Amino acid sequence: MPAKERKISDIGGDDTRVSIIGTVVGLNDNMMAVDDGTGKIDVSFEERPRAKTGQLVRVFGRIIALEGGYELQGEVCQDFANADLGLWRRVSELWEESLNRL
Repeated sequence: MPAKERKISDIGGDDTRVSIIGTVVGLNDNMMAVDDGTGKIDVSFEERPRAKTGQLVRVFGRIIALEGGYELQGEVCQDFANADLGLWRRVSELWEESLNRL
């Protein structure tokens, strides 16, 4: 199943697999907290992720519903430190606009 690109604040009950882009704000064993400016989410991995606090990452994973919100079961964590995030967001907006015109 493909992952839908989401802002953390937009993750909802209909989502199964998502990708998020954000900054690592916490690490603890196989858990990582990611903040994208719209919200924060905890991401669990089978092994300790190769990320550092303060690093920009893109994470693909499955949504797990909790009583107080959601957690992401991480499948892939990509280093996005060298990405032009402004350009990335503009391309995403243009893509969404073109899909809405169809």
